[in-house]
Amino acid sequence: MIPSVIGKTFLKTYNEKYNKQFSPKEFFEKEYWELFYNHPKYLQWVTNSPFVQMKKGQKPHLLTEIDRKEKLENLFEKAENEIPDASFALGFPASESKEFASTSGLVSEVLIPVDEDEVYLSWIGSSLGIGVAGGFTILFDDPVITLQTYEGWKVYRKYLNDPVLEKLRGNQINTWNGQWLTYSLNPEDYREDFDFSTLYNHKIFKVDTSLTEVNTVQWSRLFFSLSLQFSQEEMMGYVYGFGQTNKTIGFIPFQFKSGNQIKDVYKQLFGGIYSNPKDFESLFGMHIKRACELGSIGLQALRPDGLKKYMKEDKNLTFKKEEDTINYQAYKTWLVAMLTKNKEEITDYTMDLAKIIQKYRAGGTKLDRKTLIEKELFASPSKKGFIEALTKMIKDLDGGDLLNIKQLKDEVHLMTNEEYGYFCTLLKFDYAFVERQA
Repeated sequence: MIPSVIGKTFLKTYNEKYNKQFSPKEFFEKEYWELFYNHPKYLQWVTNSPFVQMKKGQKPHLLTEIDRKEKLENLFEKAENEIPDASFALGFPASESKEFASTSGLVSEVLIPVDEDEVYLSWIGSSLGIGVAGGFTILFDDPVITLQTYEGWKVYRKYLNDPVLEKLRGNQINTWNGQWLTYSLNPEDYREDFDFSTLYNHKIFKVDTSLTEVNTVQWSRLFFSLSLQFSQEEMMGYVYGFGQTNKTIGFIPFQFKSGNQIKDVYKQLFGGIYSNPKDFESLFGMHIKRACELGSIGLQALRPDGLKKYMKEDKNLTFKKEEDTINYQAYKTWLVAMLTKNKEEITDYTMDLAKIIQKYRAGGTKLDRKTLIEKELFASPSKKGFIEALTKMIKDLDGGDLLNIKQLKDEVHLMTNEEYGYFCTLLKFDYAFVERQA
């Protein structure tokens, strides 16, 4: 099963780095169990597993070390003598013999021989899953990512054992993995001397009077951090979700170079880097499920979620709020990236056109030009309507403005419908920006 494969990749990398020769069972007992379950607070809660099956009167935080050791021995006994199922082999099907239960996930109908090692590797691999907002988890079969995730386990355990943080919630290992990788793989954020306050300031934790817990990271923020480490790579990820009904999306390619492409376009359009990277990067990315439906996660999947309504409806930014400017920069960055993804040169062509259109509107004495621009030009769902609106404008233009609008007509005619949608929305935003500055 997939978690076992990830666990195997990790264990090989771990043994090489730390000069060990641990078998899966040895690592499970000496490292994994000690970190995850030999404490009053668990790192992970696996339903129906030996670690959560309590005798009468038992509760996890009241277990003695002898009690916890007994549960470990119960797992050993099952792994050695029973056919693996989801109660003690993570990612395996439930124990129904005739058909898979709705709580089974990551399951294949192909009969694959398994041994005891696969059971322990499945626990290790499952705990390396990276939780993201939307209720899904991602597994990457990559040595660097798995080892870095493991390093984060020790940090989470340290905080759970800290008496000052007694309200910190356990059982959030996958959620923690997402935040840890996003933070620790981003050299712009990561500090060797970080502490809980540092991570709280990065919005990794949510703290209130009764509970402290790990916030779930947006997949786009994780994506941007990974793109710094794997700037030109495409990596296969396995996307799934565990819950009352498990969900398996499957293998999805992650095109990390798209993250750097977004940053490069922003730099060329607006100069430098954005002032608040976390908030800015959070604007990008549709829902993870919608992103996976595209077949790969790259530039198109990074479409800012708030942009869709401006592309489908007769709406525009007003620039009356500070957030409108931030949204404008994010939306424009993505639209320009989509329009220039196969071109070497990035130009701010639509801004020049927006100035011509704004100048045209300002030259009118009535509302007819404003209506033409807002209700016909930008509101047109098709290239035909857009070109017809440009044709109406031409009679009132001359000189360089006339030549530019005529050239625009020809260029729009050659655009695909998809390109036209991006272009028209971008021009509409630039026009609103110029209008606000006028």
